[in-house]
Amino acid sequence: MELLGQSPDTWLPFVFAGLMGVSILLYVILDGYDLGVGILTPLADDEQKRDMMVASIGPFWDANETWLVLAVGLLLVAFPAAHGMILSTLYLPVFVLLVGLILRGVSFEFRVKARAKYKALWNRLFFAGSLMATLAQGFMLGLYVMGLEFTAGTILFATLCAMALTVGYAFIGAAWLILKAEGPLQTAAVAWARRCVWGLAGGIGAISLASPLVSPRIWEKWFSFPEVLWLSPLPLASLALLALLWRAFAHLPAEGDRWAWVPFASALGLFTLAFLGLAYSFYPYVVPDRLTIYEAASAPESLMIILIGALFVVPSILGYTALAYWVFRGKTRALRYD
Repeated sequence: MELLGQSPDTWLPFVFAGLMGVSILLYVILDGYDLGVGILTPLADDEQKRDMMVASIGPFWDANETWLVLAVGLLLVAFPAAHGMILSTLYLPVFVLLVGLILRGVSFEFRVKARAKYKALWNRLFFAGSLMATLAQGFMLGLYVMGLEFTAGTILFATLCAMALTVGYAFIGAAWLILKAEGPLQTAAVAWARRCVWGLAGGIGAISLASPLVSPRIWEKWFSFPEVLWLSPLPLASLALLALLWRAFAHLPAEGDRWAWVPFASALGLFTLAFLGLAYSFYPYVVPDRLTIYEAASAPESLMIILIGALFVVPSILGYTALAYWVFRGKTRALRYD
């Protein structure tokens, strides 16, 4: 309420930064698990398992990508200066991301109706598109954390982030399959999740260590008093979720699916906590240590008009997403187009 009592050029950029942040988080979580399922498809040892893996994301994957469109749209209209700076710097990985998403979408549809002799090709292209999109996102995250600077060190760190995010998406994809699958596929997903969880934890740890090292401002926000007390719940909660995962893996697969929800819920928590840590670290900058949300924001009059539209668009997307997950709740069934 105190923020809303200030002038529009103060609270409007904050509101749009929040909307953009929520959109990015929802995209990472939702499209993250279906990209992860695509990355895991080569590990399935028969075509029936692979078909069920694809069917588990069939009703959701295109709706999940809506959040990426919304996030980029908000960046363009609300923070045009940052949009130009970020996307021009990250032009090549953005191009790879778009090619990967297109390839994945095309192969998803074609593999269902393709003749048997071509199905293996579309399976490989589905995996390739998922992997390209994930690696591109991880590379962009690494460069963003390093301040959008292209040096040998930042490129190496961005490459490590790309690999870590790939493992992280594979983990949340396996967690989704534990929740949605049954029988041998669920058992295989438990094994995949066990192998991937430590890569996810390592990736979050690496980014957490790098962020204060590349920015004295972030170091001050993390380790000065009393700020260190405000931040301490995030790593403590992350450790608690990892402990919960360890306990769940000791019981999975369980009779009656009693623990099936735990890996996916824990993955949501870990991704959310990592995102909150990044948001806390970089605020009020939209381009790390170069451009704040207030410097990059459009005119308050423009933001007010865009906000009116957002008040209709965002609830509509939320409602559509919630409806899709409610209608297709429960265990996965075979994907059919007839």
